[in-house]
Parts: sequence; structure tokens; C-alpha cells
Amino acid sequence: MVQVKYNEQVKFCKEKQGFYYKVKERVDAYFSETGKSKHADGLMIFKTVLFLGGTLALYLLILFGNFGIWTMFTMAIALGVFSAFIGFNVCHDALHGSYSSNPLVNKALGSIFHLLGANDYNWKISHNVVHHTFTNIHDHDDDLIVAPGLVSVCPQDKPKAIQRFQHYYAFLLYGFASLAWIFAKDYVKFFQNKIGSFPTPKHPPIEHFKLFFFKILYYVLVIVLPLVLIDSITWWQFVIGFVAMQMAKGFVLGLVFQLAHIVEGIEFPEPDTTGTMEDVWAAHQMRTTANFGINNFLTCFFCGGLNMQIEHHLFPKVCHTHYRAISEIVKTTAKEYNLPYYENPSFTSALASHYRMLRRFGKEALAYA
Repeated sequence: MVQVKYNEQVKFCKEKQGFYYKVKERVDAYFSETGKSKHADGLMIFKTVLFLGGTLALYLLILFGNFGIWTMFTMAIALGVFSAFIGFNVCHDALHGSYSSNPLVNKALGSIFHLLGANDYNWKISHNVVHHTFTNIHDHDDDLIVAPGLVSVCPQDKPKAIQRFQHYYAFLLYGFASLAWIFAKDYVKFFQNKIGSFPTPKHPPIEHFKLFFFKILYYVLVIVLPLVLIDSITWWQFVIGFVAMQMAKGFVLGLVFQLAHIVEGIEFPEPDTTGTMEDVWAAHQMRTTANFGINNFLTCFFCGGLNMQIEHHLFPKVCHTHYRAISEIVKTTAKEYNLPYYENPSFTSALASHYRMLRRFGKEALAYA
């Protein structure tokens, strides 16, 4: 497989006033003129306290609250959802280095990822490097692999007959994202030679230790301690609650990520025979990424900037609470350079568009069958 590279002739070229150079210049000017930091603001800190505090409170109430079975079941689902919100609103920014100008703060908040059952080291490789570099490129962007053989989210996939029904069952499979992540995905990615087409580096010994240490710690926190400390439930009731918690987390994680890259209008470009993409990197991001619900406060509040992936892909070092302010700059500049700016007006419209994409790929699978 050839390594993908971009045609970067105009990326930073002042003479040709390339898109990325111009939009970066304007965004930098916005922060300079307003005196605002590119990092966390008051809203970001409030969200951090809310989601971390809410998650801790739910966990402790489940362990020691002695509530009825249905109340505990509801809290388990809420705990799963809050865990996803921590990933969106705190860890995602911290692992990109955009939460704070202090690397130690980013490292500390990024390490919370371990307490969600995920590995921060793997994430930085598969998301920060691979996904952000090879967005929507078949066999290169690892995020295009959702449920191999069962769900197709890319037109270059070789269709399977069962995928003709994927618009009916794909959303259910998204719910298994967290279970797969905490029990299998991190181990597989850590020990495989490549993620997409990107050769994984030789992992430092400390990362081997952290992978297993924090996985075991997570299993103790969410499996062993509840079974030991909660006397009012049976083991099978615990299993139901545990699976419900993970399914809630997985459903929120899986769904929100799909709405930014697998919706109508989005492109799936391919490199030429030498591995070179037609576009420069920034133009490629504009063709492969979509926003949704950017004018809805609740969507922006809970999705942690993942509903504004255009701005995030162009400026991953900027805290997501600033994306709404810079979105008009990005949109205007894209128009000047005849680049698309894909967006769905709401979460539900993006959801409907994603459903239609699943159905479209399913019809292609039917035709293939």
C-alpha cells in the first residue's frame, strides 16, 4: 500500500495566498484583536467541573447510595453518558494540547481517558495522527472501520450482502463501541504493525505498563468494586447494569463521531497511483468534514466541539469553546477559495443524513449481492 501524501505547494505560500495560510492568519488575528486565549475559558472550566463532578457523584451514589434497582439502573445509564461527555468535552481537547498552554495540565486531564477505559497513547496515534491526517481516505483513515463486514461507511468498501440491512442495525452496533474499546480495541491497536496505513512506532516500555495497569485499574473500578460493595444486587443484575452503562457510552460516542464525516455531501477522495492527493491537506479537510447544530447551544455544550469538526480539524490546538466564534471566519474564507463548508442545521438533520448514507451504501451492497 502506497503512503498517502498531499500536494502542499500552496499550504503556507504567501504569494499564492493559500486557503490555510489565509484562514490561519485571520483566526490568529481574531485572538490577537480580542485578547482571548486560544485555550480554555470560563465555559470550558465550568463544563469540566460539571462533567467530572457529575461522573464522580454518579459513581459514588451507585456504590454507596443504597438505592432501588431501577434507580441504580438509570444512574448506570447516566454514568455511561457522562463518561462520553468527559471524553468529548475534557479529554479530547487535553489530548490535542488545546485545553491549556501548560503541557502538564493537558497531560493530567488527558490521563482521565484511562478512567474511562481507554488508552490515551493509542488515541493520540489513531486519532490525532491517523484520522486527522488521512480523513475519509479508504484504507488509511482507521475511523472508517466501524464494524468490519457488518457496516460500510465508505464507498470504496467491498460490499457484503448483509450490509443491505445496515441502516436498520448499524445504530445498535454503535452501542457496542465502548465494550469493544475497553476489552479489545486498545489491545489490538497497540500490538498491530499499522493503524490504517500508518506504521505504528516502537512503543516505549512505560506505555506497555500503562496499557495493562490502567486497564486493570478500570476493571477493578467498574467491575470488582461494584460486585464487592453493592450488596443489594445479584451478579446478573450487575451484568445488565454494566452492559447498559457501556452501551449508553458507546452509543453516544459512536453516533456523534459518525455525524461529522459520514453524511451526505461529504467526499471520500482517493490518492493517485503515486499516493498523492489532489488537494492540499486543509482543502481536503473541508471536503471530508461536516458540522451540525452549530447554532444550538445544547448541541454545542454537550458535543464538546465534535459538532464543529471543520474548525477542529483545521485548528486542533484551539479549545473547542472558541469554535463558534471562528466559524464565520472559516466559512467566509472557504467561500473565497471556492471550497465547500458542509453543515447540517441540527443534530436530527445530521442523524437523518447519516441514516440515508447507511441506506445508500446498503443499496450498493444489495446491487453487489
